[in-house]
Amino acid sequence: MKRTTIISLVLVFLAVAVPLLVSSFVKPGRENNAASQQLESPSGVSTESSPSAGAVGFDQNFSIEFKNGSEISEISMAEYLIGAVAAEMPASFELGALQAQAVALRTYTLQKMLSGRSEAHPDADICSDSTCCAAWRSVEQLKENWGADFDTYYEKICNAVESTDGVCVTYEGQPAQAVFHSSSAGMTEESGAIWSASLPYLVPVESPEDEKQVPNYVSEVSVSFSDFQETVNAMYPEADFDSAPQEWIGDIILTSSGRVDYVTIGGVQVSGTSLRSMFGLRSTAVQIDVTDSAVVFTVTGYGHGVGMSQYGANAMAEDGSSWQEILLWYYPGTELSNASSFADLSNG
Repeated sequence: MKRTTIISLVLVFLAVAVPLLVSSFVKPGRENNAASQQLESPSGVSTESSPSAGAVGFDQNFSIEFKNGSEISEISMAEYLIGAVAAEMPASFELGALQAQAVALRTYTLQKMLSGRSEAHPDADICSDSTCCAAWRSVEQLKENWGADFDTYYEKICNAVESTDGVCVTYEGQPAQAVFHSSSAGMTEESGAIWSASLPYLVPVESPEDEKQVPNYVSEVSVSFSDFQETVNAMYPEADFDSAPQEWIGDIILTSSGRVDYVTIGGVQVSGTSLRSMFGLRSTAVQIDVTDSAVVFTVTGYGHGVGMSQYGANAMAEDGSSWQEILLWYYPGTELSNASSFADLSNG
């Protein structure tokens, strides 16, 4: 074959193949700006190891089961994160807080995928139930929720996801369990106080939010004596309420963050997490008082208290902290890494 013929064939191949390859990396209908953006060097991470958005591009498709269990769909990481960040954190929050939330959710999702599918959704990698995985909202739901603010909020959420593209929180080379909660009572909680495992990066750290920044930061639950006794006995039938109500509450043992670890009720030791569950309390940061007619719980913050506080992250961002600083503060001892290291995840 003549050289000129070979060259012509090569040129024809390139003319067809290159546009196809380029189009596979650009989502239809949206300009892909991630490749042109460089992430700041995270606090405590050298410039050489700092991931760049264009270098990562981790956007593997995976399956999601929607909350009612009636539908399983394939979704990209970018599409998933936009809907999850929008569902899990108020879009009115500072961009830095939304960026930290995007990285935490990406990390949380990677960690779940690496752990294998849950019995709760054996046919899908993740679900949209916040009690199992994370909440998620479609574009249609967001339009309904945000109304006239949709364009502004949607662009902001997309910016948070794209500007942190491919970054995840790691500990010893693996995605961390980047759990988060709504608000803390001055300190976050140790994971071992809530769950069986104590992880070295899920330890108490100061969290700056307060009642001026958090709606219902302090809440109160009043339970009549009869309802209190009935509720406790339903779970702890051996609890003794023969004494006066003022003697029902015994020793209260606090965790290192100041939350209820255990409380003695009717002679039975009850964990703080059980107490919260029984009476529908917003957190385990609880003060217990017995009045003439009721047991009164005064509760501070909302959620399990472990990992990143969302309102705390927003307060830090308002104070000038970057998303990198927020993440490394709430997950001490971790690093910010390339999610591309985990791109070969198996789906079940």
